Amino acid sequence: MCTVCGCGDGQVKVHTHDHTHDHDHSHQYSHEQGNCHHYGQGAAGTSVPGFSQDRLIEIETDILSKNDRYADRNRSKLSALDVFAINLVSSPGSGKTTLLCKTIEALEDVPLAVIEGDQQTQNDAERIRATGAPAIQVNTGKGCHLDGHMVGHAIEHLALGTNSVLFIENVGNLVCPASFDLGEDCKVAILSVTEGEDKPLKYPDMFTAARLAILNKVDLAPYCDVDLDLYEANLRRVNPHIEILRLSARTGEGMQAWTAWLRDNLAVKAQRGAAE
Repeated sequence: MCTVCGCGDGQVKVHTHDHTHDHDHSHQYSHEQGNCHHYGQGAAGTSVPGFSQDRLIEIETDILSKNDRYADRNRSKLSALDVFAINLVSSPGSGKTTLLCKTIEALEDVPLAVIEGDQQTQNDAERIRATGAPAIQVNTGKGCHLDGHMVGHAIEHLALGTNSVLFIENVGNLVCPASFDLGEDCKVAILSVTEGEDKPLKYPDMFTAARLAILNKVDLAPYCDVDLDLYEANLRRVNPHIEILRLSARTGEGMQAWTAWLRDNLAVKAQRGAAE
């Protein structure tokens, strides 16, 4: 069972990271039968047969503390190179990969690289490489998120340059990635306007953790009877300080503001590195 997300499929699963021993690179654990993200009563917020609430909290704390150590190592490596690292998070189908491809094309003068997280296939990494950008695919199998250990391995295989941008496209999921630090500078949450104005209220942890929210596919808004102002109001209900951009990766609307945001933050990272 995954104590962070509470999901289960009755299978034994193998991850390419370790939550129990720093020297090991894989582990196994079984998922109890049950509904994914079945939240129960008690301090842990989830119910797993055979586990007390205190034990669930203990396991989750242990998992996250080990992940944080890997994330800190990643952060040190990235900071030494003045790399601005962004953790792109969203639901499946939000348009993350299309937006990323368009962003790479618009930042043709900026050195960058991509880590692609998906449960299966190399499809997204191949789309990224077609733009000319270096990309590493990380397949998580049945895992629902990237973690610090996975990202650390991927960084080892990327020739990151100084003053560059690293995009980490996480697995499509608005629950677990909110809890796992990857060593990034910030999370950017991408929200398609087709998903419903109440999405930030349903998944508050993710939007609370994000520095920026992108309302993508705004070209579809007139056809979906959605209220973009209500989207923004709900985002600010869960995170009053969140920055918000409206754009369409397909038409290019709002892309200039997004690329300017990236350039500005890359410049700030470089200035901090110079000061240190």
